[in-house]
Amino acid sequence: MFEPAENQYVVSRPIYSEESFKGQHEKIRRPHKTFFDHLRVFFGCSSEKAKRIAFTFFPIASWLPMYQIKAWLVSDIVSGISTGLVAVLQGLAFALLVNVPPGYGLYAAFFPVIIYFFFGTSKHISVGPFPVLSLMVGTAVLRLVPDVPNSNSTDITAIDAERVNVAASVTVLAGIFQLALGLLQVGFIVIYLSDSLISGFTTAAAIHVLISQLKFILGLTVKSYSGPIALFYTLRDIFTQITDTNIADLVTSIIIMVVVFAVKEINDRFKAKIPVPIPIEVIMTVIATGVSYAFDFKNKYNVGIVGTLESGFEAPKAPDIKVFESCVGDGFSIGIVGFAIAFSVAKVYSIKHDYVINGNQELVAFGLSNIFGGCFRGFAAATSLSRSAVQESTGGKTQIAGLLSAIIVMIVTLAIGFLLEPLQKSVLGALVVINLKGMLMQFNEIPPLFRKDKFDCLVWVVTFLAAVLLGLDLGLAAGLGFELLTVVFRAQFPKCSQVANVGGSNIYKNRKDYRDIHEPQGVKIFRCPAPIFFANIDFFRDKVIAAAGINPLRILRKRNKALRKIKKLLKKGELHITPKGLISTSYDYKESDDEELDNNRVEELDQPINTSELPIQIDWNADLPNNINVPKVDFDTLILDFGAVSFLDISGMKGLKAVLKEFIKIEVNVYIAGVDDNLLDKLERCGFFDDTIQTSIIFLSVHDAVLHVLVKRNLDSLAKEKEAEVKEKETGFYSDEKNSSIKNRNVNDTVSDI
Repeated sequence: MFEPAENQYVVSRPIYSEESFKGQHEKIRRPHKTFFDHLRVFFGCSSEKAKRIAFTFFPIASWLPMYQIKAWLVSDIVSGISTGLVAVLQGLAFALLVNVPPGYGLYAAFFPVIIYFFFGTSKHISVGPFPVLSLMVGTAVLRLVPDVPNSNSTDITAIDAERVNVAASVTVLAGIFQLALGLLQVGFIVIYLSDSLISGFTTAAAIHVLISQLKFILGLTVKSYSGPIALFYTLRDIFTQITDTNIADLVTSIIIMVVVFAVKEINDRFKAKIPVPIPIEVIMTVIATGVSYAFDFKNKYNVGIVGTLESGFEAPKAPDIKVFESCVGDGFSIGIVGFAIAFSVAKVYSIKHDYVINGNQELVAFGLSNIFGGCFRGFAAATSLSRSAVQESTGGKTQIAGLLSAIIVMIVTLAIGFLLEPLQKSVLGALVVINLKGMLMQFNEIPPLFRKDKFDCLVWVVTFLAAVLLGLDLGLAAGLGFELLTVVFRAQFPKCSQVANVGGSNIYKNRKDYRDIHEPQGVKIFRCPAPIFFANIDFFRDKVIAAAGINPLRILRKRNKALRKIKKLLKKGELHITPKGLISTSYDYKESDDEELDNNRVEELDQPINTSELPIQIDWNADLPNNINVPKVDFDTLILDFGAVSFLDISGMKGLKAVLKEFIKIEVNVYIAGVDDNLLDKLERCGFFDDTIQTSIIFLSVHDAVLHVLVKRNLDSLAKEKEAEVKEKETGFYSDEKNSSIKNRNVNDTVSDI
């Protein structure tokens, strides 16, 4: 059956249609579970299932008992301390994006880490504030609690308290959405956020973050805006006040950014030789705090400082339901974006270190983290790329490192937070801007993305522009809508092609792409590389007709009109039957008004051609008498390659059936090749096959269908030759009345021929 020879193979088997294949190979009838069977399994209980569920919802129970103290503890301690120091600074810095006092950033860097330690499945990500999420929360905060001009200290305190309440409530709402999606096992929702969309969105968010930090870097008092084109309003105010720049803040920010950038480059370039990255952010923060305190920058240069950091933690507080009602869209988008970013980072490290993460459980873990953190006045948490890189690169093995980083944050909050009070806000703004480098470098993805896939590049650009112009919440919705539109567009307008045999083998490729193409005469093979459904069935029909080169419905109507004319000519005696065919005795035939009216009855013209009343068979590709013109059809077989058709809906099925019947009515044999078994079962269940379209037209492959056509032609040719020989013996001359064709023959020529 299969004979390998060097780098070739030879297969000898029968030509298989689906019917003949099933006749020789018995198919196993597998029982399919019903909906109630799935429910029974879902609600069933056993000790193994209970254990699996416990380990799923409490992943710590699976890895903590196997913790290798001697091998991992020292690495986790070093990683935890390094990550904790960075988390303190980022918590303070990202609080500026949320428009709340910096101290609340420490809460966001502490509580979510504790919850994720128990419920998370990733061993390496650092949970806590993320600039994009912080800015999204800050957008909702500004919308509900805008700035009040000429505010006194009492008003500012009240505004800050209200903003903290809004940020915490939005965070709880985002956590509720995440928890609900996780419990409903719909973690797959993140697949609708493609890499291109996330990249374009985070790049736009980085632009928003950069602009929002300019006021701290320049030391300006700029009104905060939210909503569409808020970015440009902020830029307008900054450029309007640019002459009021605080030189001390500007110089400090430039020094911080230059030094941190340079050392980070050194860390990246020599990371193989440096056991622990230089904690330059911590070092520069300590130096900046000391310099600011020693030279009294606040009073001498009027710089903005962190100010009083409350010692200890606030008591938990229930979220505000009124905020829930106003921020449903914000909460959902924050929950989805936070999970998408965290899951993508976690997936990178899980692949690198060869372990499995559970998307649904990650949703549960982040949902609980945000609910818990929001109740304790924190704001939305995900994972920071730079912080996670520190935790992993410094040797972190498990979430013990994350727990130790939370302890560092707790120590700062409880005991030594007051040391950071003289720290300039411009230093935090500079650290935020430096941390945007990775996201801003994503602009470099556009040229290669354009070369690889123009649709993905378009998704990137549209998402970026929408998020910049409309804001992060509306921009994300617009980008997601456009992304789904591109999927529909690609499915609705697939790149169909006409294929042919390459190299005389069983391989069929686009006939435009290869030189050694072999097309069987009279056979057209059409390939559709997409599902056929309600949105693209008309496109599919147009492409099939274009590949065939004819409109079968138009041909059918022309033939039915011609058949009526021929019947009328025979009835009037203007056509005569002879052994050589039909002769015409008149060339002045014109349609009467009655016939023209009759021709307008399209329903009759769309019926199959009926030649049963004629004593002859009409050759529609020959010249017909009395100037009757019918378009010629230069092929007799159409093969549809459905190897890439994954599904058909009811509308697609009806449209396909109509197309097939149109070709069959004009005597074109139609075959379908490469149909998936599930798709074939659906066609049978939906009553696709009938007396006209039978299961015998389905073949296993295109090559099977082509070989079947060639064999069928040979058999038909032999049958006609035998029939002609029999008639010649019976009559003494060849006279094929039934198979003779109508031709436009002159009367005198016909007589002389006889």
